[in-house]
Amino acid sequence: MATLGDLRERIDSIDDRILDLLAERAEVAVEVAHAKRAANATQFHDPERERRVLTRLQAKGAGRFPRDAIRVVFREVMSACLSLEEPMKVAFPGTEGAFAEVAARHLFGLAARYRETGTIEGVFDAVRAGEAACGVVPVESSTDGSVTLTADALIESDLQIRQELVLDVAYCLFSKAEGLSGVARVHGHPHALSQCRLWLAKHLPGAQIVQTVSAAAAAHEALGDPSAAAIGSRGAGELYGLPLLRERIHDRAENATRFIVIAPADAPATGADKTSIVFSVQEEPGALRRVLAIFDDAGINLTRIESRPSRQKHWDYVFLVDLEGHRSDPRVADAIERLRARCEMVKVLGSYPRSTGAR
Repeated sequence: MATLGDLRERIDSIDDRILDLLAERAEVAVEVAHAKRAANATQFHDPERERRVLTRLQAKGAGRFPRDAIRVVFREVMSACLSLEEPMKVAFPGTEGAFAEVAARHLFGLAARYRETGTIEGVFDAVRAGEAACGVVPVESSTDGSVTLTADALIESDLQIRQELVLDVAYCLFSKAEGLSGVARVHGHPHALSQCRLWLAKHLPGAQIVQTVSAAAAAHEALGDPSAAAIGSRGAGELYGLPLLRERIHDRAENATRFIVIAPADAPATGADKTSIVFSVQEEPGALRRVLAIFDDAGINLTRIESRPSRQKHWDYVFLVDLEGHRSDPRVADAIERLRARCEMVKVLGSYPRSTGAR
């Protein structure tokens, strides 16, 4: 039987071989960059190929090595190699430590270059101006529903949805106070406060609730006031050096936010896709029912529908729909054409791979 020292030597030897292979992969990545420049490629990052590679590697497996960890490890390897070709620039709303940043890093890895925009509209502006290749924004919460700022920006923008991610959202309470009894004020973004409303009412009924523009602003308040607390992600607390008072304080045990990636173009078909559409109907009895019947007749499942003010005139609304299938699928394409014949306005917001579940 091998001794502990022998086993550790074997691990060191394996780690050295892994480093040699990483160096070899990095050299090939540089050659790929040269080949793309020679071919006058306009985009270095190919998210569809990346997705196929990660799916193949995870399906192949690596013995006892956890399959979920395969995707995490190789995503970081691919992100680092891409940075040798051309760093991926990704915009997100809010500040460092926000859940939008967590989602962005989950999608694009640690080696991408991330830009804080402060607002959702700022993300759209950065991508439109070419200051970022893509942006990551929240579109829907399992607790609070639609993120209206994102919905309105999608309707008004010419950018497309290219990808989605459902992220588990776990809120924590941070403070320099020694315990809950020492907390007089709780600072947090309105979405965070809303999702922790019942917990706060039960455990801190006498505390003043203060809305802030971001999790970072809440953290700064708690840093400067020992009787104040901040709500945010565990990463935000660690980033700002705030002690953890309580974790998982959100009211619903399963709390998730759906994020989308916006880019100049949507994604090609994968066979497991969604399409988002916005349309308006004529002001006549039964108009919406007849439009929705188009999807029913085509056997297309609608996963989400909501109405939004059109911003064109008083009490005028548009409808946003998520449906299963890609815009290039024959029955989806036919349904969209039939939709155009019945509606005053139809706009496809993008087709993209379905998220496989909360992460």
